Amino acid sequence: MVNKKTTPSTKKSKTLYYQAVGRRKESSARARLYLPEKKDIKVLGNVLEIGKIFVNGLEAKNYFPSQPCVELLKKPLALTDSIDRFAVVATVVGGGKIGQSVALSLAISRALEKVNKDYRAVLKAEGLLSVDARARERRKVGMGGKARRRRQSPKR
Repeated sequence: MVNKKTTPSTKKSKTLYYQAVGRRKESSARARLYLPEKKDIKVLGNVLEIGKIFVNGLEAKNYFPSQPCVELLKKPLALTDSIDRFAVVATVVGGGKIGQSVALSLAISRALEKVNKDYRAVLKAEGLLSVDARARERRKVGMGGKARRRRQSPKR
């Protein structure tokens, strides 16, 4: 005979969010658009507030060095009138700050497209759903260190 212990289910209230991934060069970003129903919801140690964007645990204006990077993140939310509707929590890795901001902008745009399919036309017209596929060219063998560098030919 097997004793089964039953424990009461302690379900945490699931907060609704929409998630998407964006990439640019070496950067990769995962954005979650939260719909905070209650106050004092904590994600990655931050209390979610509508209209705030958190990147790797910091506010976007503290994480990114320049104002244009922060405005690039808010552009998809502003075009769809969603700034005062969502709280954005993002994780970015790799690359530089500008590549990360472009990757995060793409991730936010893709998440907004999941929220409402009608947003696609608005975001696509602004070019926020298109991926810039340019990446660093890989180094070739026998090229002396760089991708396109040629070895110097002998003079005589």
